[in-house]
Amino acid sequence: METLANLESFVRAAEGGTFSEAGRRLGVTAAAVSRNVAMLERNLGVRLFQRSTRKLTLTEAGERFLVEIGGNLDALQAAIASVSTDRREPTGVLKVTMAPTFITYVMPLLPGFLARYPMIRLDWHFENRQVDLIAEGYDAALGGGFELASGVVSRVLAPMHVVAVASPAYMAGRVLPTDPGDLAGLDGIVFRSSRTGRVSHRMMRDTVGGEMPARLSETIMFDDPAAMCEAAILGLGVALLAVPTVLSSIERGELVRLIPRWYADAGAISIYYATRALLPAKTRLFVDFVVEAFERERLAERFAGSIE
Repeated sequence: METLANLESFVRAAEGGTFSEAGRRLGVTAAAVSRNVAMLERNLGVRLFQRSTRKLTLTEAGERFLVEIGGNLDALQAAIASVSTDRREPTGVLKVTMAPTFITYVMPLLPGFLARYPMIRLDWHFENRQVDLIAEGYDAALGGGFELASGVVSRVLAPMHVVAVASPAYMAGRVLPTDPGDLAGLDGIVFRSSRTGRVSHRMMRDTVGGEMPARLSETIMFDDPAAMCEAAILGLGVALLAVPTVLSSIERGELVRLIPRWYADAGAISIYYATRALLPAKTRLFVDFVVEAFERERLAERFAGSIE
């Protein structure tokens, strides 16, 4: 009987197109995946892949075999996940992606999480980009604005509100703006998308339902929110940034919030994961752990840009 490792290596290699990509998804080396597939081929007596220096291509026998075991492998993994959950001994690599903004809020959770689940290994990626959760082999993603592709679900954690901020030094001697229209008279630190080249402008709303566009002057342009925040702290102008990016700087007095009754709604901060009848224990427990932490630290309340 074939081992789960051999079968899983075959399926992930077929999905990823290379042993290296399969290894990244499984948390093992490419050589280990190659050995598992070679053992499977030897035991079956057929070649499952045509190999080249760049890519793997399924043979006709490999295509048939993938169709036959694909769904059964998912069911077997789900059964193993269920047993692991019942025993409370989750194992494996937990591959997660999130924006660098969340380092401040999520990293302090790690000691408690790893103390509770010592058999889980972490593979975390901090990046400001949309990922294909399933194709890239992520267990979960934390952030906002992800497209809910087929097979992916989300759980809302907090609002993603954008507020206007500047340093006390920059605002010294300047007239405080009273609404978003007044921001145009100040130096703007704006976000330019590296993907589209467009500068982002926001429609802001107040606590009683009024709306007004906020069009900052394009004095300085960055493609990274952390750089925008740092430029604002240095007194270079006004920036429109999500509350999680600037909250700690506001609390330390490095930044002040302008027009505090106005904010832009950029959607929600959510945790995303693949939908399955039974999630792997490592993923389900991580999702629950993050949800509990957001509730315990009142992050939904703290991230809200609306001030009554």
